[in-house]
Amino acid sequence: MKEELLKKFEEIYGSSEGAKVYFAPGRVNLIGEHTDYNGGHVLPCALTIGTYVVVKKRTDKKLRFYSMNYPECGMTEGALGDLKYRRSNGWTNYPIGILWTYQKKGYRIPNGFDLLIYGDIPSGAGLGTSASIGVALGLMIREMFGFEDITNVDIALFGQYAENEFHGINCGIMDQFASAMGKKDHAIFLDTSDLRYEYAPIDISEYALVIINSHKARGAFDAKYNERRYECERALAQLQSIAAIQSLGELTPECYEQIKEVIAEPVLVRRAAHAVYENQRTMDAIEALKRADAVRFGKLMTESHNSLRDNYEVSGKELDVLVEEALKVPGVLGSRMTGGGFGGCTVSLMRREALEMFTIEVGKNYTERTGYYADFYNVEVGDGARAL
Repeated sequence: MKEELLKKFEEIYGSSEGAKVYFAPGRVNLIGEHTDYNGGHVLPCALTIGTYVVVKKRTDKKLRFYSMNYPECGMTEGALGDLKYRRSNGWTNYPIGILWTYQKKGYRIPNGFDLLIYGDIPSGAGLGTSASIGVALGLMIREMFGFEDITNVDIALFGQYAENEFHGINCGIMDQFASAMGKKDHAIFLDTSDLRYEYAPIDISEYALVIINSHKARGAFDAKYNERRYECERALAQLQSIAAIQSLGELTPECYEQIKEVIAEPVLVRRAAHAVYENQRTMDAIEALKRADAVRFGKLMTESHNSLRDNYEVSGKELDVLVEEALKVPGVLGSRMTGGGFGGCTVSLMRREALEMFTIEVGKNYTERTGYYADFYNVEVGDGARAL
């Protein structure tokens, strides 16, 4: 892949001498959905698909961009002195936003660069595409300009800052953290309230972890995502009238049940219930993973989906059908939607001998029930962002 990228870079920009290649992965969240901005725990892992960037430093302030995913856009130009979000910028708002973030954080970027970008995460799958772009670009800038004091955790935080402040997407830290800090054959158990984390080995030699792309576009995702976050903030504010807490992630299910009556609107009761119980499920899941208890882990995955469907209402017909059909296949231990929802992907855990039947039966039944075709990925858990 590296040689192909350098060859394309040379074709676009005339020379690849001195160019560097970086990679940041996408992620799948095994459990702990919509808990990251509620001060709870998450359990993602990095994938072996993601975003590649090729860059060559310039001697002037000019920025030149090219995406192999959007060749119809051609090569576009910008300047270090004009780092503003514009709808007309299209995908180039991502590198512009990361540059803007570095400057906001007090880092002087003296030179422009020529950039080529390529991603192999399926479009619209909800597997952390935008986070992997931000992390790849953040790593690139750190390495290119020698900002040695910046850690990989900082790169994740910079990526989140760009999403929140430059793009207006009120995402949590999970996607960027998994992309920057991933470790091969390990999940990351992350406490989003203080960024404490530990790696948990994933030994699934007897099992398969399969992502299914529903190919259901995530319509109006940004607005719906921000709405759910606002609803949780409202629920938290009402709970804070009687409880000294800073986030929903501080509550145990038992404590929540004792004080939930203070929340006035039924919809906010459901939203908060998901955040609290999903956090507990994630803590239970890491213990199951440590005990190599795949059956318990799978059960928690399915419970997670049910809550995302009923309490948080971020699933949808297509994702629900994929989970329903997955659970009909003998040997499947658990299944759930993964990512922000409103379309995208599911993730299922199964005994390896069920894999062939799973792909055939779920694919056929999903198409019959929804009219969409599904793509299946028997995933590998990879390392985090790195130079190639």
